Amino acid sequence: MNLSDCFLPGEVLLPQVKDLEKWSVIACDQFTADPAYWERVSAYVGHEPSTLRLMLPEAWLARPDRSRLEAAIIENMERYLDGGLFRALPDSFIYLERTLSGGGLRRGILGLLDLEYYDYREDSCSPIHATEGLVMDRLPPRLRLRQQAALELPHLVVFCDDPAMTVMTSAKEAAGPLLYDTPLMEGGGRVKGWRITGSGIGKVRAALEALGNEDYLRARYGETGSPVLYAVGDGNHSLATAKRVWEELRDTLTPEERQAHPARFALAELVDLHEQAIEFEPIHRVLFATDPASFLAEAEAAFAPWQGRGRSLRCLTSRGEVTLHVDGTIGECIGFCESFMEAYRARHGGSIDYIHGEAEAAALCREADRAGLLMPEMDKSDLFPSIIRSGPLPKKSFSIGPARDKRYYLECRRIK
Repeated sequence: MNLSDCFLPGEVLLPQVKDLEKWSVIACDQFTADPAYWERVSAYVGHEPSTLRLMLPEAWLARPDRSRLEAAIIENMERYLDGGLFRALPDSFIYLERTLSGGGLRRGILGLLDLEYYDYREDSCSPIHATEGLVMDRLPPRLRLRQQAALELPHLVVFCDDPAMTVMTSAKEAAGPLLYDTPLMEGGGRVKGWRITGSGIGKVRAALEALGNEDYLRARYGETGSPVLYAVGDGNHSLATAKRVWEELRDTLTPEERQAHPARFALAELVDLHEQAIEFEPIHRVLFATDPASFLAEAEAAFAPWQGRGRSLRCLTSRGEVTLHVDGTIGECIGFCESFMEAYRARHGGSIDYIHGEAEAAALCREADRAGLLMPEMDKSDLFPSIIRSGPLPKKSFSIGPARDKRYYLECRRIK
């Protein structure tokens, strides 16, 4: 198995619009507890063409007009396609440089993941591997849209483990004409994209194949059986949705049709885990509609056995804050926190949300009927060895940097 078999060039659609800043909107799973963010985005976009009209922010899932919004998304996709809004780039990678909100530079390559090499189940040995468990009730809204959608908009970020950075170096050297250069709204930094085609594709694929060499893998990870070649950093739920839809469709196709059907693939950005700008941010747990004093007392009791040993985390409520400790691997520590939160919710009610950004989570926890656990830090170098040896981390364990550095929707691809 070569890494280049799983990650391929393909047709990419770029919008032909005057204002790419209004076109490009952050991933749907960001600012889920901040409806004011999405109200500002909607007001800023106005009636201009925008990916806001092609996606459903999770902050809007509880809106009474959700069905109308979902129907409008499908209609807008067809309208944009029929109206000639897009320019098609066949058989291409796109080399990306994203200037982040803090000034750092993150490089990436946009291409197609072959869903036949991906399995999100915890016991899977697939080359494209989930990094964390899924929140299963987050799949149905995405499934409803993708089953009807003519387009996909990627916010997937997938890691390769390339300490020498050979893949990104080859992509930069192979990059052709500049395709776009735009600021990103709401403090999201800036993104540039260059097309890679022709002989440049071969250079990138050769670098990927070297990372999949058996001797290289054995030296890096030891005897692992089925190695993980790609790890899904952001967008686990979107990729699982794409896989589910593909499996449903695959059974209706002939063997020949399965080979090249567009729904077999998912557009994703490949990023080297060792890029300096890659920072792992923990995803925090906030419980809504609860009694803060009760939560604080039960949390102190549950974490008492460690008494200062191991990793530290904050338990924060409007009734006070304490530092808790839990020992073990990062996966075990997050797993214990998740189990405590779920067990507490089952006994006392309320609802749990997963919040990106320590300041955002802390602000929510200070409200009168809320409480939360602000999770411990994670070293990114632990990612590949951990998932190779122990499988995915618990659901919603980490994100790549702060919320504003998430991938923005810009490029599109036909899936029908």
